[in-house]
Amino acid sequence: MKVQDFTLKKQSSERISMVTCYDAWSAKLIAGTDIDCVLVGDSLAMVVYGFDTTLPVDIDTMAAHTAAVRRGAPDKFIIGDMPFLSYRQGQGLAVENAGKLMQAGANAVKLEGAAGNLDMITHLVESGIPVMGHLGLTPQSVHRLGGMHVQGRDNGAAEQLKRQATELQQAGCFALVLELVPAALAATVTQALDIPTVGIGAGAATDGQVLVLHDLLGLSANFKPKFLRTWMDGAVNVHDALQSFHREVNEGTYPGKQESYA
Repeated sequence: MKVQDFTLKKQSSERISMVTCYDAWSAKLIAGTDIDCVLVGDSLAMVVYGFDTTLPVDIDTMAAHTAAVRRGAPDKFIIGDMPFLSYRQGQGLAVENAGKLMQAGANAVKLEGAAGNLDMITHLVESGIPVMGHLGLTPQSVHRLGGMHVQGRDNGAAEQLKRQATELQQAGCFALVLELVPAALAATVTQALDIPTVGIGAGAATDGQVLVLHDLLGLSANFKPKFLRTWMDGAVNVHDALQSFHREVNEGTYPGKQESYA
């Protein structure tokens, strides 16, 4: 998949599938599937490192994980997340930080919000760095937003989101993530744009869907938001496998003759 394919998929009404991925072993699993693209999300702060928000990760951490994912999935389209404040300290530093993700193996970068970012996005795109936008719930603004809540429910917020979506398209974004917004609003934005939208908690009318890999596999046992569907009971399966290993080690049935060297 290439940047241009995102618009082609929208034009042909072909949906886009995207999952988050943070390391080489899971990237290898994704590499063997038809999943369209991979997001090395700053959500790794929470999923991998156990933080309460996405704010603690820096650009070097994101670059290291991006490189790991590229090694595991050499042929997938990879989007690297620009972490907190990595693109808000001037265009020069924004280009330098985006360049780190591209040099680590990303095909594009993603950043949150429109206000204050438009000129910088245009500069990144003109520098050869494809940019995916992100509106709705923007987790890096969790303190300003007052938590992880659905955005755009009142008329003023909805109009602002629609305006910002158009501005991001005009600035040069090739696609746009819509996170935790009402389905009707996401549908309106999707219809108004020439670039595709990828939803998470934004209903079925977006041009694609993204989920955290661990969530869709059911590995996040206590995380069950309304928008999430799981395709396996990963937490139970992993628990049962570990318990079986423990039991067979204690019983002396592992390793057996077939698992031992002469």
